[in-house]
Amino acid sequence: MSDDTVAAVEAEEEALVARARAGDEAALDAVVGLHYRSVYEMAYRVLGEPELAADATQDTFVKAINALDRFRGESSLRTWLLRIATNTARSVGRRKTSRREVELVPETQAATGGSDPEQETFVRSEAERAARALQELPEKQRLAVSFRVYQGLSHREIGEVLGSSEGAARVNYHLGLKRLRELLA
Repeated sequence: MSDDTVAAVEAEEEALVARARAGDEAALDAVVGLHYRSVYEMAYRVLGEPELAADATQDTFVKAINALDRFRGESSLRTWLLRIATNTARSVGRRKTSRREVELVPETQAATGGSDPEQETFVRSEAERAARALQELPEKQRLAVSFRVYQGLSHREIGEVLGSSEGAARVNYHLGLKRLRELLA
């Protein structure tokens, strides 16, 4: 994304936040629409269950809307929302009594698109194996890898979301990848 494009997106988000703070329902809907998928996917990566992820996503947006006046713009709106979502999903996860696996690659993406059932079975099997390995990582490493791979966040943004430094996020990401390679070897 070019610098001009990034600046345009940031300016659009600033305008939406200002309108939302003023009570503009359409602006609130636009903010939710822009970031719903990212927030849901992150919650799903933490929780591993679609229903719990949907609940955490809804709770995230309720919390964010109630705290919108406190958003200072020191980070991007997306990063701020993902930080709220991470904390919310962790809370939901602590209340959960049993944990299930998290898919590394969603089932719809695991299919190769071809008509070779043997290849599709292999891809699906490898995706499940990778998902199990991802679940074995410590939480910060698992989240750093998930944020980088699935959300495309920079190390700086990962650090902001996880409440750590950019360096710590980078270390967690690289240690997570190293451990994944070991587990999958």
